[in-house]
Amino acid sequence: MGEVFSVLRQPLVLGNKTYADITDDVCGPLEKGASLSWWIAFIVSVGVLILGALSVAYQVMTGVGVWGLNNTVGWAFDITNFVFWIGIGHAGTLISAILFLFRQRWRTSVNRSAEAMTIFAVICAGIFPILHTGRPWFAYWLLPYPNFRGPLWVNFRSPLVWDMFAISCYLTISALFWYVGMIPDLATIRDRTKSALRKKLFGFFSFGWDGSNRTWQRYEKLYLLLAGLATPLVVSVHTIVSWDFATSVIPGWHTTILPPYFVAGAVFSGFAMVLTLMLIVRKVMNLEEYITLHHIEQMCKVIIATGGMVGLAYMTELFVAYYSGNEYERFAFINRALGPYGWTYWVMVGCNIMVPQLFWWKKIRRNPGIVFALSILINVGMWFERFVIIMTSLTRDYLPASWAGFTPTIIDLTTLLGSFGLFFTLFLLFARFLPMIAIGEVKGVVRYGKGRSELKPLEPRKEGALEQTLVG
Repeated sequence: MGEVFSVLRQPLVLGNKTYADITDDVCGPLEKGASLSWWIAFIVSVGVLILGALSVAYQVMTGVGVWGLNNTVGWAFDITNFVFWIGIGHAGTLISAILFLFRQRWRTSVNRSAEAMTIFAVICAGIFPILHTGRPWFAYWLLPYPNFRGPLWVNFRSPLVWDMFAISCYLTISALFWYVGMIPDLATIRDRTKSALRKKLFGFFSFGWDGSNRTWQRYEKLYLLLAGLATPLVVSVHTIVSWDFATSVIPGWHTTILPPYFVAGAVFSGFAMVLTLMLIVRKVMNLEEYITLHHIEQMCKVIIATGGMVGLAYMTELFVAYYSGNEYERFAFINRALGPYGWTYWVMVGCNIMVPQLFWWKKIRRNPGIVFALSILINVGMWFERFVIIMTSLTRDYLPASWAGFTPTIIDLTTLLGSFGLFFTLFLLFARFLPMIAIGEVKGVVRYGKGRSELKPLEPRKEGALEQTLVG
């Protein structure tokens, strides 16, 4: 009688893959020359990055007056982009750390790329607070280091200082977590490459990994420890960013709901960006058997949950503003929905509340084309959410005589485009030179959801101690 296995456990790796097949599929593209599609994407990304770099250089030489800011609207595109990119980076830490601690095995095929996305998004985010100071060459003044300026010290009550601590801590832990998880795969590339330079380079960064049982045990303990350290960052980092607004007295900002609201929105937008990138990667790099429809469906379910939280936060804000009886709070939200920039509010509502509801249908969740389009709309909506929160609250303050509008300049727009150019340039370089899928972790779930009758015997390859010991 044949093997019977539970239909509730969907396979996480399709095809009858052996350990050697997984290694070849992930490492093979790295050992070949770059494809034409990669070069086209890379040239476009670098071109957009150069455009953004020129805009930043012009702004540094001229001053922040080249932005559309005025005396009323002191924060606009710069802080909007900062909060947006910080939010994008949240999905990587959640997939890597929290889902790892909860033993969610479906994360194994997407965690490496999500971790890289986190690092690149945080790098993009860190640019904007530095530019916003107006004198980026003095950015090191934000660091609490011993100085020769007498009693002068950083102002710990300044949101810029909070953001500096949040970004630097988040970037450090995320980069360390990403790098440690990649050590076994770097050793695999070291053992496969025929280039002496690449062998030395990957041998150095893999710390002499030998794949022994003792090495694996220490690696797993360290990875678990870093996952535990990274988990609080998912909540703390965007909570600190929300305090930039919640600690003010501006109507629409001064509210205690912002910390959980920002965290849910960050995970929401982060998973949308992961889907956007992974759907492209699985098609271009022929990874459909590793990033399966099951992975896409699970990420869509997370978007449904976090999108519901964001929608609840929107309704809570409106209810609190009405129930409080505070005329300024009421006006702030009426102005958001019906004021001169009301169209941005309804774009936000449509993309962040209405669009995710389509994911309740399984046929949509398992259609990569539709999911890709919806994930882009969610990212657009989340950018407009940050824009609405920041800009509409500032355009109408307590004194009608000081009311003013905001119109982005060409420097605002090209700086935003340049940040996307930087993000995609870094991601393309990562995809070209480093393994996008965690080889060891995928090998640990290759049998998941399959009966014995479906599997070939997984014989280890004879060359290299690493291949013989990499069994989980």
